[in-house]
Amino acid sequence: MIPLRPVTAPEREPGARGEPLWRDLVGEVLRRERRAQERTLKEVADEARISLPYLSEIERGRKEASSEVLAAAALALGLGLGDLLSRAQGELARRARRTAVPRRPYDGLCMAA
Repeated sequence: MIPLRPVTAPEREPGARGEPLWRDLVGEVLRRERRAQERTLKEVADEARISLPYLSEIERGRKEASSEVLAAAALALGLGLGDLLSRAQGELARRARRTAVPRRPYDGLCMAA
């Protein structure tokens, strides 16, 4: 019998190439914007009519929020949903450029049986 190990934190399976999850990117953008405005989770959650624990989970990338919830959180921060998603996409593109592996042309021999 194989002993089971305890799971202490949610384990995530990122994309095949180690790409971040979309919910992580969106959460990071929301948190960064909220902190830049020097606002508390409670202030933003109240204005967006989202529970404080749920907004915290979204910011930490633990919940996949609906487009309605994301739009409400973005609006509470003075952003449109498009702004939020555009910033998340920009972060994804920046990370992709940092982790891109340069490709070399294949100069090997290919054999078929």
